[in-house]
Amino acid sequence: MAMAILKRSRCAIYTRKSSEEGLDMEFNSLEAQREACEAYVASQKAEGWAAIRERYDDGGFSGGTLERPGLKQLLVDIEAGLIDVIVVYKIDRLSRSLMDFAKLVEVFDRNNVTFVSVTQSFNTTTSMGRLTLNILLSFAQFEREVIGERIRDKFAASRKRGMWMGGFVPMGYDVKDRKLVVNEAEAKTVQMIFERFVALGSASTLARALQAENVRNKRGKRIDKGFVYKLINNRVYLGEAVHKGVSYPGEHYAIVTSDLWDAVHAILKESPRKRRAENRSQSEALLKGIIFAANGTAMTPTYTRKGERLYHYYVSMDLLRNRETPDGAGPARLPAAMVEGAVVTEMRRLIASPEIASRVLEVYGQSGERLDERAVIEALRRFDGLWCSLFPAEQSRIVRLLVDRVTISVDGMAVDLRNNGIATLIRDMSASLEAAE
Repeated sequence: MAMAILKRSRCAIYTRKSSEEGLDMEFNSLEAQREACEAYVASQKAEGWAAIRERYDDGGFSGGTLERPGLKQLLVDIEAGLIDVIVVYKIDRLSRSLMDFAKLVEVFDRNNVTFVSVTQSFNTTTSMGRLTLNILLSFAQFEREVIGERIRDKFAASRKRGMWMGGFVPMGYDVKDRKLVVNEAEAKTVQMIFERFVALGSASTLARALQAENVRNKRGKRIDKGFVYKLINNRVYLGEAVHKGVSYPGEHYAIVTSDLWDAVHAILKESPRKRRAENRSQSEALLKGIIFAANGTAMTPTYTRKGERLYHYYVSMDLLRNRETPDGAGPARLPAAMVEGAVVTEMRRLIASPEIASRVLEVYGQSGERLDERAVIEALRRFDGLWCSLFPAEQSRIVRLLVDRVTISVDGMAVDLRNNGIATLIRDMSASLEAAE
C-alpha cells in the first residue's frame, strides 16, 4: 500500500507594533501576536505546516512604510526561497498602505508565497479573495489616516496649552515626567551666549570665541555660527511653546528675560552687512591682521565674558579650524591685554632708542625731503607721553602705522617696525608741534 507524501510548508510569522510603549515588558504585543500565530500554524500541522525558527519582528515601526528591518529581512528570505507561507495576526500588521501592499503581493506571487491572517479568513488566490483583501486594506489605510489626524490635532491642542510634546531637547533643559526642566549648568551657557551676542553683535565672532574656549552644545559638539543663530531664535528660552509659527505660554520656566531677548533681536533686525561693518569699526583689537604664530599662521581676536567683564584673546587659526599645531609654532591662545601691552611697550622702547632718530632722518633723506633733526628728536621724546592720551581708535591706527608684523614663538615675541610709518608719524607730530607754537 502506497503512502501519501505530505508537502511541508515553511511558515514565517511576522509581527509589528507601531509604538515602542510596552516593548520592554516580558510579554508584550509582539509576543501575543506570535503566540496566536504559532497556535494557528500548529492547528494546520495536518496540512504540513511548520513554523520556522527565524523571527521577523518590528517593534516601534509604522505600517505606513516598508522601511522596517524585520520586513526587509522577511523579503530577503522570500527571494531566497526559504519561505512558503507568511502568517500574520491581522493584514494591517504587514502594511496599512494599499500601494505598499500591492508591492508585497507582487513579491509573494513571484515567489509562490501565500499569506494568512489569523483573525481574517480569505483566500488570495481567487478574485473574490483579492477584492476582500483590498477592501480590508482600504479600511486599514483609512484608519491610519484618521489616527494621524487625531495625533496632529492632539499635538496642536497640547502645544497651545504649553505642553512639551517630545523631539530634540533644547540646550538648557532636560526632560522629566514628560516636561521640560531647567538644566542649571546648560542654562548658564545659554544665558552667556545671549549676553555675548548683545556685546559682540556678530554670530561669527561669537562662534569663533566659543570654539576657542571649547564650549560644547548639548550633544558634545563644538558650537558653530548656525547653532548660535538657531539658539538665539528659539522662543523656548522665553518660556514659550511654538506650533506652526505661533507661540503660546509654556509649562516650563524661561531661561532668558524678555529684555535680553529684545536686545538680541533688535541687533538681528539690522542687515548682516551693516553689523559686520560696525563690528570692524568698533574693534579694539590692536593687533588684528598683524599678529602671527612662528609658522606663519594668523592669530585672530576672540572674546569671552565672565560675569560683567569682557576678556579679549588672540587665538591661532590652526586651533579654530581644528588643525594640528606644528611644534615650535608657539602658544595657540594668548590674553589680548598681555600681548598688546607687550607690543606697545616694545614699540615705545624702540621709538625712544637713539638709532630711531637717525633711521627716520635717513628715510627722509632718501625721499629728498628735509627735516629738522631737533624737531625729530623732540617729537620722539614726546611720543611716550602722547600715547597715553590717545583714544583707542587712534592708538589702533598708530599701531598699524608703526608695526609691520608681530611674531609669537616659543622663545618669545618679535616686533618688526615700519621705518616709513615712523617717518610719517614724526612728520605729523612735528607739524602739530609747530602749529602749537
